[in-house]
Amino acid sequence: MRSLERHRDAGAYALGVLDAADTFRFDDHLMDCPDCRALVQELGPTAQQLAAYDRLTPPHVEALAVPSPGLAGRLLAETGRLRRAGRRRWLCAVAASVALALAAPVTAVLRADGPGPEQISARDGRTGVSATLTARGRAWGTDIGLRISDPEGAHICELVAVGTDGSEQTVTTWKVPAAEVSAELSTRGGAALPRDDIARYEVRTTDGRRLLTLRRT
Repeated sequence: MRSLERHRDAGAYALGVLDAADTFRFDDHLMDCPDCRALVQELGPTAQQLAAYDRLTPPHVEALAVPSPGLAGRLLAETGRLRRAGRRRWLCAVAASVALALAAPVTAVLRADGPGPEQISARDGRTGVSATLTARGRAWGTDIGLRISDPEGAHICELVAVGTDGSEQTVTTWKVPAAEVSAELSTRGGAALPRDDIARYEVRTTDGRRLLTLRRT
């Protein structure tokens, strides 16, 4: 995915209609692009409105009309065209598209699993380990991406989500290669805990030594 295409995918990412591979790539892009992070945050209320509408739609009600298969694509393509004409017009186009989808007598075409991603960055002066974590709420829990720099050398690490109630869930594990003096790695995982029920994330070695803590504000 080229850089310009990544920018144009901000609307699709916020509304939850990218496929898994493009969502993963856009998570990495968000870490380095403050403009896209701002746009995704501005679209958060719209995504929440769609998610709320989808939850309130009775599952046994049959749609009276079926949207054409290319509707979502055409809406997002139009959104991208207007984005190039100006940020304000782009956001208005997304809002208008959502309003049309909600007004039609069909189940919402554009789906979102939760609000925009939350990003946390931290560095531990004792271990020298630094990381940026991106967390996105899903219906099943929390989707988590981690980019980490670890100068300590070879060891096996894990990312642990610590709940507000003190419970713990392992998100993902990885091995720092012995040949790399300062490993920079990206990894991804998930936790069954809802995002708002997570108090902090901890990077630990598998023998229990804590290397870094990323706290939610």
